[in-house]
Amino acid sequence: MEMKKRISLELRNRTPAEVAELVVDNCRSSDGEIEGLTDEFKELEFLSMVNVGLTSLAKLPSLPKLRKLELSDNNISGALETLAEKCANLTYLNLSGNKIKELSTLEALQNLKNLKSLDLFNCEITTLEDYRESIFELLPQVTYLDGFDAEDNEAPDSEADDDDDDDEDGEEGAGHLGEYEEEEEEDEEGSEGGEVGLSYLMKEDIQDEEDDDDYVEEEEEEGEEEAEVRGEKRKRAAEDEGEDDDEDDD
Repeated sequence: MEMKKRISLELRNRTPAEVAELVVDNCRSSDGEIEGLTDEFKELEFLSMVNVGLTSLAKLPSLPKLRKLELSDNNISGALETLAEKCANLTYLNLSGNKIKELSTLEALQNLKNLKSLDLFNCEITTLEDYRESIFELLPQVTYLDGFDAEDNEAPDSEADDDDDDDEDGEEGAGHLGEYEEEEEEDEEGSEGGEVGLSYLMKEDIQDEEDDDDYVEEEEEEGEEEAEVRGEKRKRAAEDEGEDDDEDDD
């Protein structure tokens, strides 16, 4: 895909002024020149043009807010003055895998006062004797060359830092989730306890009703027995009266 068309697709219904990051890796440039990138990308902070066949930066537009520029695996051999003219605020520049051979080619980068990190992996210049010492002397503003400082301390990985932050956020989120789950468990236990309590009370009520029914039945039985006793007494009294009458007649 041509670079111009790729840039148009990467806009995704945005205006160039709304784009802060632009990646057009592995597309094709016409005649080794930048195309489709204009001064309208004034808010651009990160630009990646890896393996696009660039041989020149002459058509690089003015990008005053650009901080990071990825140009690895192209065919750039010089004319780096454009970078200082158009991207004066660069802090990171990756020229790995290009045709950089001489220290003099990098002299143009002296005007990039904010440049802190420079990558030249797989460039012929890395085979020069005292390569690292020479670069740090030529570009004193550079702290990290090919990922390490002058004392061979590795550069901090911003992406790793971001991952650590994400992990911390994830752990914190997991903590909140754990608390939420514990609360849910407590609620469930409480609900179960409530159900048990309710069931118990219902059983108690049922038992009380049964006891009341038994008591009523017992009262009814006692009443019936008392009625029978009273009936027997009346019957016996009547019989006794009858006998007394018979005696009087005699």
